[in-house]
Amino acid sequence: MPVVHLADRAVLEVSGPQAASFLDGLVTCDVDAEGCASPLFGALLTPQGKILFDFLIHRVPRGGAEGEGEDGQAFLLDTPAAFAADLAKRLTFYRLRAKVAIADVSAERAVLAGWDAPPPVGEAIVAGTDPRLADLGWRAIVPRSSVAGLADAQPQDYHAHRIACGVPEGGKDYLFGETFPHEALMDQVAGVDFEKGCYVGQEVVSRMQHRGTARTRILPATYEDDLAPETGADVLAGERTIGKAGSSAGGRGLVMVRLDRVGDALAEGVEIRAGGRKLTLLRPRFVRFETPAGIEALTKD
Repeated sequence: MPVVHLADRAVLEVSGPQAASFLDGLVTCDVDAEGCASPLFGALLTPQGKILFDFLIHRVPRGGAEGEGEDGQAFLLDTPAAFAADLAKRLTFYRLRAKVAIADVSAERAVLAGWDAPPPVGEAIVAGTDPRLADLGWRAIVPRSSVAGLADAQPQDYHAHRIACGVPEGGKDYLFGETFPHEALMDQVAGVDFEKGCYVGQEVVSRMQHRGTARTRILPATYEDDLAPETGADVLAGERTIGKAGSSAGGRGLVMVRLDRVGDALAEGVEIRAGGRKLTLLRPRFVRFETPAGIEALTKD
């Protein structure tokens, strides 16, 4: 049973009587829905609809078995550690008079990911199926003191598994502040609720959804000789740049590409390369948007 301590993740706590409604008015997922699953996947966007931060949100009952009471509810945000301080600062900026508290609890809590077996259980553990894709496995937040007794694999094992599933990660496969949710596949992996109320950047995201204007997408790829280029390498169709390479493992990787330019290249028989190596684009089972003819279905193994 692979269990990985994701040391590059931080944990923020948002708590208080208005925590649910506060978060729900800011992020792309429906935090305030009654009986919603936990964890959730979502993002905080710029007013122009680009991803500033993304995270998994775990709901933690406070003040009683049903999470109701004087303290309301608490939410734990599993987010990239490199951006945690900025996320906490941005949430504080939006707090205004809302009855919420925002704290970085990474010194006491850590993030685990695992697959092929159930998650750990315990009074101080919050865990659930990864909301992006069940094939990814589960995600958990545990007391930091318990990590050594639970983790038995390395972060590179998790990322190889994630890449094999075709699921991108912020900071590795797309840049924060420059990427729309559709480009990062958030509309495909339950990161955007198109039925919920207003949140920051919603107008742009809704317009892209209804007009179908997302031309840039992330797709998995395999590389010749199982040699992937460095992250950020240009993806070329002939001499034309059509995208960027993201993270990779074992000759597989994720690339962000313009689908229309991919379609032109495939139709014309133009070879697609990155870092000087030929690549073959693949279509994950979970995507619902159209991909150009000639792209093969992704198989994990």
